Amino acid sequence: MDAPERTLSVTRAAMRFCILRGWAPVEQVPLPDGRRADILALLPGGDFAILEVKSCARDYLTDAKWEDYRAWCDRLFFAVDLDFPQALLPADAGLLVAEDREAALLRDAPEHRLAPARRRALLHRVALLAAGRLAAIIDPAGAAEMRAALRLE
Repeated sequence: MDAPERTLSVTRAAMRFCILRGWAPVEQVPLPDGRRADILALLPGGDFAILEVKSCARDYLTDAKWEDYRAWCDRLFFAVDLDFPQALLPADAGLLVAEDREAALLRDAPEHRLAPARRRALLHRVALLAAGRLAAIIDPAGAAEMRAALRLE
């Protein structure tokens, strides 16, 4: 399996992991600092978790931006497959390991609380993004028209 297929497989398993726990995951969330979280999940108690998907050791070793994600979540997890060398990952982050369509929690993520104002801003951002994506699924032509109109402005 090549890196894009592996990334897709791990992402799907991580999304299922979230949904089975009552979390509300959203993929590819742009963050205010310009970063993009692979998965940002709203937990039932109002906390946010970011799940950073890594397809291989090189993907992890060439990407130092994941540390910036801590500023935008209460818990940070890595999601990898069984072939990933887990010893590379930091011990102060959670760890999900995916196999086929399922993911298992090997290590829970330590909590680092977001400030209330940041939590509110993040909740607003995620709600708008998720609602916009849902609207685009329901009305693809309307979404295309909106994107075209926004490009003209």
